[in-house]
Amino acid sequence: MTGGGARGRRPPAPWRRAVGHRGVRDRLREERGNAIVEFCFLGILFLVPLVYVMLAVFDVQRAAYGVSAAARDAGRAFVLAGNVSEAHARARQAAELAMADQGLELGDGISIRCLDGGCLQAGSSVEVTVRYTVPLPFVPDALGGPLASIPVSSTHRTPYGEYRQSRG
Repeated sequence: MTGGGARGRRPPAPWRRAVGHRGVRDRLREERGNAIVEFCFLGILFLVPLVYVMLAVFDVQRAAYGVSAAARDAGRAFVLAGNVSEAHARARQAAELAMADQGLELGDGISIRCLDGGCLQAGSSVEVTVRYTVPLPFVPDALGGPLASIPVSSTHRTPYGEYRQSRG
């Protein structure tokens, strides 16, 4: 019986019987191409939230830089003005310009306080606080409110100078 006929066939190995009539190779052949689909699905599943978080962080960082520059520039403009009314106008204009450089609007988010005496007095200083609320990207207005925004603020104190002439 060397012809290998139907009578001479050995019974299948026990591991082959557990799999069924199809072999392991046949089953793996059916799985071809699924890795690419799974990789793309998982890539998108993880990439979309990561990109969203990056956009939100970049917006907050841009606003933080904007309010910091606005407070510093407003303080400098205030102490260089000729009188108090001009100082307030120049400070606001400087803050608006610094915020516009970052693509932001100042609105009513600026407050100016004169410390250590009066405004534009020798030895005094001015404290400028700029506030801005960063809306989270792609959040509709219906879901807005305090949960969908991040407040950012900066305070800068600029001395007028102890030996300067008072202009108040």
